Order: sequence, then C-alpha cells, then structure tokens
Amino acid sequence: MNDQAAPAKRLALIVLVLVPVISHLIIVNTGHVQIGLVPHLASLAKLGFVMTSALTHWAIYTTLLMTFAFTLRPGHDPLICAMARRLHGPISDELARYTRWVTIYWTGFFAVQLLASILLFVFAPLVVWSFFVNILDIPLVVTAFAAEYMVRLRYLSDPPRHSLAMIVKMVSDIKNRQETPAGSL
Repeated sequence: MNDQAAPAKRLALIVLVLVPVISHLIIVNTGHVQIGLVPHLASLAKLGFVMTSALTHWAIYTTLLMTFAFTLRPGHDPLICAMARRLHGPISDELARYTRWVTIYWTGFFAVQLLASILLFVFAPLVVWSFFVNILDIPLVVTAFAAEYMVRLRYLSDPPRHSLAMIVKMVSDIKNRQETPAGSL
C-alpha cells in the first residue's frame, strides 16, 4: 500500500466500523422518543434517521441481490464464475460448477439479510432491528465469506488462492474500464 493511500484506507475502515455503531447508539439512546401521529421535532428527526438507515440498508441488499440473481438466469454467466474467469482465464468444469453454487449462495445470503431486516423492522422493537443492521451486518458478511472459503478449500481439488486485495483490484479495474471513454487509452 503506498503512503498516500494508507490514510484514506484507514479512514474508510474507521468509517465502516464507526458509522454503524454510532447509528445503533443513536437509535438506542432515542428509545424514549416516540414516533407518533402528532409529530414534534425529536420524533421527526428520529423518524428521518431511522428511515435513512433502513432505506440505505435495504437499497444495498436489494442491489446486491438483483445483481447476483440476474446473472443466474439461463444463458448468463453467473457473477462469481465471470469473476473467476477474469482472475484466472479459462476455468475447469469443477470450478465453473462451484462458482455457480457460490453465486447462488451469495444470492441467498442477500435475500435472507434483506428479508430479516424488513421483518425485524416491521415486527421487532426498533433497537433489535438496529442491532441486526448496524452491529451484526459486518460480522455476518465476514462469517459468510469465511464459510465459503472453508467450503472452497474442502470442495475443490485445486482451489484458487487469491487475496481480498486482488479481488478489489479486479473490481476497480472493471470500474475504471467502464469509466474510460473508448479510444482514450
């Protein structure tokens, strides 16, 4: 990591951890503020904050769910399979089957996260929903990555080994290619 990028990466990590924790603490500490039919400033502020958190969480998981699910349609290359081809070139049938399964796995994960968030928002106390989306979200994603990695090591005869940095670079390269006008290279 170069010296100029290091502070930005540290700041991004701090924000990634602190923003959800602060969001949850705000919701917990405003538990006494009732969102009722007769609005007052505190209840409107809390409603706005909660709805912003909810809609952001739902938008992220809906986008991920649709992005992964649409690649599972007949005649399309499953997203993780396409990523594996981009990283490794031609892939074996074994790896193609596995990466299709991984795309299905992540699609299911995103669907469960979205459904759980909506159900908790509607039926559980607000603090419970907030704990799920603000505190448990990142650990659940990390756990899902770890579980997939352990299955990969066990299932594949010669599992590809790559770092998270390599995947991030690949996604960044794809994004940069999409943003670069044709013929400007």
